This record gives sequence, C-alpha cells and structure tokens, in this order.
Amino acid sequence: MAAKSDHIDESKEDHIRLANVVKGVHAGLRRKYKESGDFVRTWQDHCQDEEVLSEYADAMHHLAVDHWTKRPDTRIDWCRDTLLEYFLHGGLVKVLEKDARRSALERQTVQQSPNAKGDSQANECAACLLKNKNCKALGAGDQVNANGSHMWNKQYDTVQLPLEGKIRLLDVGSCFNPFLEFEEFLPVGIDICPAKPSVFHCDFLHLETTETLQLAWDTLDTYMSNLRSPIEKLPKDSFHVVVFSLLLEYFPAPYQRWLCCQKARKLLMKNGLLVIITPDSHPQHRNAPMIKSWRTAIESMGFARWRYVKQDHLHCMAFRKVPQPRDRDRHLVGDATPDMLYIPQDFSDDAANNGSDVAPTYTSTDEEFFRQTVHELPRAFTDDESE
Repeated sequence: MAAKSDHIDESKEDHIRLANVVKGVHAGLRRKYKESGDFVRTWQDHCQDEEVLSEYADAMHHLAVDHWTKRPDTRIDWCRDTLLEYFLHGGLVKVLEKDARRSALERQTVQQSPNAKGDSQANECAACLLKNKNCKALGAGDQVNANGSHMWNKQYDTVQLPLEGKIRLLDVGSCFNPFLEFEEFLPVGIDICPAKPSVFHCDFLHLETTETLQLAWDTLDTYMSNLRSPIEKLPKDSFHVVVFSLLLEYFPAPYQRWLCCQKARKLLMKNGLLVIITPDSHPQHRNAPMIKSWRTAIESMGFARWRYVKQDHLHCMAFRKVPQPRDRDRHLVGDATPDMLYIPQDFSDDAANNGSDVAPTYTSTDEEFFRQTVHELPRAFTDDESE
C-alpha cells in the first residue's frame, strides 16, 4: 500500500513539475512582451531559443501521454467525437438544412437584394444536394448527377457531402500528432518544436497561404500525404478541420491569437470547422465574459459557433466557416478587435502591480448567457446551428 501511495505522490509531483515548465514559458513570453511592447520580436526570439523550445515540447509531450490520458474524457476524445458527428453523422446536414429553411423564410418576407439572392441560392443548392430536389441555382454550364442533384463541380473550396476520403485535419501546435492513431483522419501536425518525427516543423504565425488547389479529393489527399518538413506554405481552402488545442494561450499578445484565427479561416474549406480548446479549471461562469468575447471576435471573421462544452479543466469550442461579405475581409470588423481574444493571464501582472483586477467582471448578463447556451455535464453538447 505504501509503495502505491509513493507512486501516486511521484506521479503528482511530476505532473506539477511539467505543468510549471509550461506555465513558466507562457509567463516568460508575456513578461517579455510587456517589457518590450513588441510581440513580433518577442516571438522571433522565442522561436530561436532551442533549449527552451525543447524543454517545453518535452513537457507537453509527457503531460499529454503520461498524465492527461488517464482522464475518462480527454480533449482528443472530445475533438474526435465532435468531428465525426459533424462530418459523418448528420451534423453538417442539419446545418445546411437550417440554412436552406432560413433562406426560404427570408424570400417569403423580405425583398432580396442581388447579393442576398446569391447567398440564398447557395443555401438552396446545399439542400438540393442533400435531398435530391431540382436545383434552381444551377447554371447552364453546371453538371448534375444521375439523380438530378448538383455535383458541386466547381466547388473546390467547399466541404462536399457525402464526405469522400478521410477528414483532412491541420493540428496546429501538435507536439506529437495525437490524431494519427484514428483512421478517420488525414492529420497534418505542425509545431515550432516537434516532439515526434510525424510532426512537421512550422511557425503557424509566419505560414504563407497560397492559392486554392483545384484538385479532386484523392489528389489533394495525396498532396497532404507528401508534405515535407519544414512547412512554409499551405494552400487555401484545403482542410476540413483546423485544431487549436491548448495553442492560443501560448501567444503573449491577443493580436497573435487573432492572426491565427484569420489564417485558420483561409486554410479551411467552406463549412469546415475551427476547433479551439483552451484550459480553465474554474467553474464555467468564472470566465463567461472571456468566452462571450472570443465568440464575438471569432464570428466577426466569418465563423458561426456550432458547439461549445465546458469540461472540468477545458473550454471546448467548434466554429463553422461560413460565407461573409467581401467588405468584412479586414483586420477589424465592426466592433470586434483583436483585444477581444484575451485570456485572464494577460491582466495578471497588471493586477499584481496595481492592486486591482483589470479583467472584465462576471455579470448577471453573463450568467443568463450560460444558462441558455451551456450544459455543464461532460459530453453534453450545445448545438447552436442544429435546432
């Protein structure tokens, strides 16, 4: 019995030690950024510090493999379950049907402008693909299949149903490529300091996006399977999923998180998913303002939240890439700004120095927001777009 107790104590101590390594790197980046005010230089210096990068990668790898896998529902489990439901078990079908119903209702009640009409046709065409109806959105040069539905013959930038091939997944900050073990995915893991050879070296902040590859799905899968390290460029509209698992809080500046989300949108196909997992061991209401702020900022870029879950130690979110007007393709959209992608630690040093907490406070409005949209139980999902 004593030996077992000693083993538990050693495991806990190792967990704490590794977690402190990770937290220490994050805190050091935030401190250097605040001292210099230059997040570009701070990040460049960090990416050149091989000793710190290696220590961080090793700590994250051991935390994930030796400690986090002992939990009944890991972040990877949640990602897999969510993605399979969305792409293979009717989630996206429900979204497209809801889009079509909304479009039909708008046509009945509002005089459509030319631009709005184009959006409505696209939604109606999605319904045709699913229900095999006659498609009014077809042009004279478009092709139809044997049962009369649209073949999306020119939609290289759009997720097609039924999904052909595997789910192409870009795992940013992957460390050890955990999605490689699942046969449903074709994962591309990237990291500034890979812990495993299966992960490609890549600085996502400086990754270039090239023009969309107008290729059949199997040819695009082959292209992804033949990537080589380091990765410096990737084509737009090429992934079904982009995963930010414990990534955004790594960056010391909200603007860097903003840039990552914008780049993810470029790399995703229309109706693809951006999955974001960020740590938080507090009760779900504690950081309600942050979650509302993140949702507003991310949706302003051309996303719509599809799912949100608060687990014991994590916020788990999935956002669908949706069409957006051309005049919204800017860094600042309406009232949304990069500062909205804050984390509580952004204010911690200021709070310590000033004797006050400058982070947004929890209000009754935030409580109502969570009461209406969130279930606390693990694996209980909130589907904003499926009802």
